[in-house]
Amino acid sequence: MSALTAPSVTSPQFAARQPFERLRIVIAHNAYQQSGGEDSCVAAETAMLKAYGHHVVPYTVSNDEIHGMSRMELASRTLWSAPAYRELRALFREVRPHVAHFHNTFPLISPAAYLAARRERVAVVQTLHNYRWFCCNAVFFVDGNICQECLGKLVPWRGVLKRCYRGSRVASAAVAAMIGTHKMLGTWHHAIDTYIALSHASRAKLIEGGLDANRIVVKPNFVYPDPGEGRGGGGYCLYVGRFSAEKGLLTLLQAWRSPGLLRPLKIVGTGPMAAAVEAAAAGNPHIQVLGARAPEAVYDLLGRAEFLIVPSECFETFGRVVAEAFAKGTPVLAADIGGLGEIVADGENGLLFRSGDAADLADKARHLFADPVRLRQMRKRARAAFERNYTVDQNHTRLMSIYQRVLPRDAAITA
Repeated sequence: MSALTAPSVTSPQFAARQPFERLRIVIAHNAYQQSGGEDSCVAAETAMLKAYGHHVVPYTVSNDEIHGMSRMELASRTLWSAPAYRELRALFREVRPHVAHFHNTFPLISPAAYLAARRERVAVVQTLHNYRWFCCNAVFFVDGNICQECLGKLVPWRGVLKRCYRGSRVASAAVAAMIGTHKMLGTWHHAIDTYIALSHASRAKLIEGGLDANRIVVKPNFVYPDPGEGRGGGGYCLYVGRFSAEKGLLTLLQAWRSPGLLRPLKIVGTGPMAAAVEAAAAGNPHIQVLGARAPEAVYDLLGRAEFLIVPSECFETFGRVVAEAFAKGTPVLAADIGGLGEIVADGENGLLFRSGDAADLADKARHLFADPVRLRQMRKRARAAFERNYTVDQNHTRLMSIYQRVLPRDAAITA
């Protein structure tokens, strides 16, 4: 996941660009303990809507609140959060929003949020950043491998047996109970008007999991504000993201032990594999682990990098850091899995390698380092891809068209 977050907005700088109706929007999100790409996406979208003059009211719960909760209390909140239900109903009555836009509701907001919106007659849009409704750990990845045994099942009971959530059968059972209960109640089908998938690949997976294809629209992530194009020339490549197995870090580290790949690799981020990453770097003078960095520092590193590496081994729904790299004009070497293959045009604005194949990753990295002319051409195409697909203006237009799907006919929007 990306390490970047969107800054706050101080002025509606886009308000004069296009005519549109200003909407009242409640954005609900259960923030993670370790902030990542999903939190950054919510921050950017909130900032973008405010910049266009919409009245945005956030409802945010942090997973930091889990500390001190008993297992029983947390399991109960995961299944049905009475506090979130009460608070959201009160908020909806006060604000009377046109739309309630949900991002992450797990675990402390819970699916009770959708029913709160339904009781107050508020239209519901849900962005699906992961596969939580079908998989206990939300990424279809366990014990170092892709696993889809629970996809399409009423209750993901195998996820309990495999301890897929936090390595605990008890915790996994609580997640499985939430998934199964709300499937049986029809919550996903009856309490949500429209789903947003971040890529066509993730949309296909959501349909495979049982969601109504007619209610799933694709809207990619975006980058706001525009960080401006970088110049490259730093002589290094870069990894930015969470230090965890599904992100392919072990494959990346293995690739950098290959003969002939004696070029600098900078690694930015943190996570459960921090110790393993540090140990690998200690024995390789070409690897530098920088840890977590502020957004401005990450953008600077992206802009000077020869290329970004995204070695994921799970079904990425999008990969926001790719759009961030493109905004800086930096090509991307990405695994050919999930939504990454849609974003990175192989041979145009980067290269694709076989997910999990360290030898192929090393070979493609060597080719990029050995061809500075091609890298310069890729830089131009990377920036062009950003300008074509991932700007704030394009995202606002797409989001308004999605909101229009769920609003009454007399609440027309032009954008």
